[in-house]
Amino acid sequence: MVNFRSLCTALVAGVAAVSGTVAAQAQTVAPAAANATYVNAPVVGQIPAAPRAGGGHCGLFETCASTKIGLGKGDFLIRLSALGVMPEDRDSKVWLNGNAIPGRVKTTRQVMPELTFEYFFTDNISIDLIAASTRHEVAAEGTPLGKIDVGSAWVLPPTVTLAWHFRPHKRFNPYVGVGGTLAWFHNVSPAGGVVQKLNVGVTGGPSFNVGFDYQLVGNWFFNFDVKQMFIRMHAWANDRDSGAFIKAHDSLDPTVVGAGIEYRF
Repeated sequence: MVNFRSLCTALVAGVAAVSGTVAAQAQTVAPAAANATYVNAPVVGQIPAAPRAGGGHCGLFETCASTKIGLGKGDFLIRLSALGVMPEDRDSKVWLNGNAIPGRVKTTRQVMPELTFEYFFTDNISIDLIAASTRHEVAAEGTPLGKIDVGSAWVLPPTVTLAWHFRPHKRFNPYVGVGGTLAWFHNVSPAGGVVQKLNVGVTGGPSFNVGFDYQLVGNWFFNFDVKQMFIRMHAWANDRDSGAFIKAHDSLDPTVVGAGIEYRF
């Protein structure tokens, strides 16, 4: 009996000893594991915030989330271009004292700045108005008197054009247009010599154009445009000494090429 009790006591004491050792080891490992997890946790860098659509500040020369791509309904643009005016002088007639004489009128080419205002009624249809003024020298060539310097004049040809844009809301947007031109001549100066007095009448005619807009950055666009205008020039010149009266008609029909930068408001 004594031996049986001693055996039970030894077993209980052994189980208790083993349980205490395991608990002690668990208490030791748990904090260590917790500390290891805390210390070895990866450090994550700050993730940049996504741009806010329609909000925040957007610089003048930046394309932001709120920037519209391409052109469309409600857009208004102002364009500054370098303009080349190349009169074609397709058909000329010259009269001296009412009688037709051989000869043709030649008009010089010119390059000047141009200002254009454009508004989009729809995504595809816009209307624009150009404002520019160029100075041209006029001469009569092949006459019985040889070449005659007629004089010079500034021409202001306000042109209104309705255009159809093929790719609204795209960076590259080609177009075609049709409109009308009213040519007003001012600061008219006779050349002197044979021509002592010079008058040039107001004229006008249809025009057609093709071109494209390309969005560079933000609301800035590049524009290239070619217009073909159909206008005639009517001029009268007098020689005060001889009393000779010269009249000339010339189909100027200028080709107008422009390239410039525009901004959308």
